Amino acid sequence: MKGTEPLITDPTWTFFLVLSIILLAPLLMRRVRIPHIIALMLAGVVIGPYGLNLVARDRSFELFGQVGIYYIMFLAALELNMGSVEHYGRRGLQFGLLTFLIPMAMGVASAHYLLGYGTGTSLLLGCVLGSHTLVAYPIVGRYGLGRYRSVVISVVATAIAIFLALLTVAIVVGRMRPDADWHYWLLFVLKCALYGAFVIMVFPRLGRWFLRRYDDSVLQYIFILSLVFLSAALAELAGLEGLLGAFLAGLVINRLIPRTSPLMNRIEFVGNVLFIPYFLIGVGMIIDIQILVRDLQTIWVVVVMVTTATLSKWLAAEAMRLTSRGDRNSRMLMFGLTNAHAAGALAIVMIGTAPGIELMDNALLNGTVMLILFSCIISSLATSYGAQQTALRETSLEENRGSFHGKCLIAYSQESGVAPMTQLAMLIRNPYIPESIIGLNVIFDDGMGENRHRKGQRMLDKAQEMANAADVPMTTMNRVSTNIASGILHAMVENECGEVIVCLTDRTTDMPKSTLGTVIDNLLASTHREVMALRSIVPPNTLRQVIICVPEKAEYEVGFYKWLEHVCRIGEQLDCHLDFHAHPDTLPYIQGYMRQKHNYLRSEFHEMNRWSQIMSLSSQVGTDHMVIFVTARQGSISYQQRLDNLPLTIYRYFSQTSVMLLYPDQWGDPQDTVSIFAPNGRAVNRQGELLQRLFDRDRK
Repeated sequence: MKGTEPLITDPTWTFFLVLSIILLAPLLMRRVRIPHIIALMLAGVVIGPYGLNLVARDRSFELFGQVGIYYIMFLAALELNMGSVEHYGRRGLQFGLLTFLIPMAMGVASAHYLLGYGTGTSLLLGCVLGSHTLVAYPIVGRYGLGRYRSVVISVVATAIAIFLALLTVAIVVGRMRPDADWHYWLLFVLKCALYGAFVIMVFPRLGRWFLRRYDDSVLQYIFILSLVFLSAALAELAGLEGLLGAFLAGLVINRLIPRTSPLMNRIEFVGNVLFIPYFLIGVGMIIDIQILVRDLQTIWVVVVMVTTATLSKWLAAEAMRLTSRGDRNSRMLMFGLTNAHAAGALAIVMIGTAPGIELMDNALLNGTVMLILFSCIISSLATSYGAQQTALRETSLEENRGSFHGKCLIAYSQESGVAPMTQLAMLIRNPYIPESIIGLNVIFDDGMGENRHRKGQRMLDKAQEMANAADVPMTTMNRVSTNIASGILHAMVENECGEVIVCLTDRTTDMPKSTLGTVIDNLLASTHREVMALRSIVPPNTLRQVIICVPEKAEYEVGFYKWLEHVCRIGEQLDCHLDFHAHPDTLPYIQGYMRQKHNYLRSEFHEMNRWSQIMSLSSQVGTDHMVIFVTARQGSISYQQRLDNLPLTIYRYFSQTSVMLLYPDQWGDPQDTVSIFAPNGRAVNRQGELLQRLFDRDRK
């Protein structure tokens, strides 16, 4: 029916139809357990020019579709944990070579011997089969596996496979140019190098500057999206595809956008609601099912392409599973994520059929379109099954209850501290606890409560707005008390809070060197729960490094692994570098826990024999660093008198750096036993054994 006037031409009704499909197609297909991606593509087939011809695939679908595929690549890079990329980068490179070279070789052989094409056409068809698109990546995101090992490897492999495929196409097509001499190739390499250097060097610095200077959510979103499309446009100017540019932009600004931040929530929301569905519907609209019964030559091409592509991608995933000793679910995930052919395949076939090149005929064009349909269906089903099985295997009942029980209470006192304290709480919160964050403002009952109530409500409203923007459940409360610390303590007990975040106020010259202020001092003396006193110089999402100073014997405190887990969550969400400074006897326990729970985080470990060495760190930190001083209350195992000087030390040596004073859980009211990961990785649950080992070590 292509060429006839579509039934709907009015833009308003066209947009309404698309929104209706985005709303209803997944709901209808959910009943038959078909992934929503397939539902959107099949809906595009039905309404497109080769189906009922309800709407035409006009420039709006091309525009939104282009934005959609850029969005998929950008989100895939943005949700990567850069520590995981560094940890699994070699595996990703290995799988990228396998998932490109095996389909490439089989594609060239099948095109030459089964379809009878020449060398140039066979190479282009091999590139079509060797490349792939992360069409099924949103399925992984729905299961929360964006940072899972096999997913990270597959995403890295995708970038490598697309780059190799497009590079091969550029070489094959470039050889046909009359001016394709060594000057041409030298210029091509130079442009690619300049483009990569510009994005890698400029984008992170520009992004960090903008996000620190402007906190308006709309401006931040537009700025990030502008960087993505600037990178894509520059990539095309350099002779590459915009897909690679969007992916590279996501990689270089990855660390500026925490996973639980409002900005990340807005980016995902807009992409998943509009741009990505538009892309999937647009892909479905170019598919002509009738060619399967109309042209025998095309049918043979489709059979060869689909069979070769599916088998070769499966062999690549199986080879990677064998070399990395993975399981069947890992293989299914890697196969599902790398089997879909969409944007990359279309780009290559359009280049091959362009005037002046014409290395690919209409049969290969139609075969590529059908390959997109079948490969996306297979990819979605395989990814959905692999993700479901992996999520079931990786999630235990204990993890669902939460490793560390208790909600996080934020005690606001200054308007300037609302944003960083709320962001910190969203970073460390336990996602398995309902309403895991509570915002509190305690009003001092001195006859001026009305003004303080309005000021406190403004702070709570601002915090609530930030939590809502990040889709994080949060409860707020205003309460009156004759003692601020008592009001905080009562709120902790009433709401079963496991930790509290307070604002670390600036010192005055007449304050004693050991005091943190009346409120914090009283709070520390009255609760055994974890207390975090925060002073933030820059927004937490712009931090590049977190330095953690740990006192001797800290591993014997009951809250040792609780605060360590909180620090690891900060490193994971911000994707920043963790730099631990601890006593030689304490470091093995930190390293053992990191190996067991967070081996992908970027971390370094330094011996600190004397606590007085922390002063030397002042020359190594800047405004984009945070220093976490793990300290202790008087009477606890790890307490030493030098810890009393911390307030004055921070005031003198770390005045231009974000600082957190962290007081771990101590012995007090009955609380959950925290397992200890010994240096050999074994768990020790008997608390009495801790004191015995401490006694034995001191006796030696």
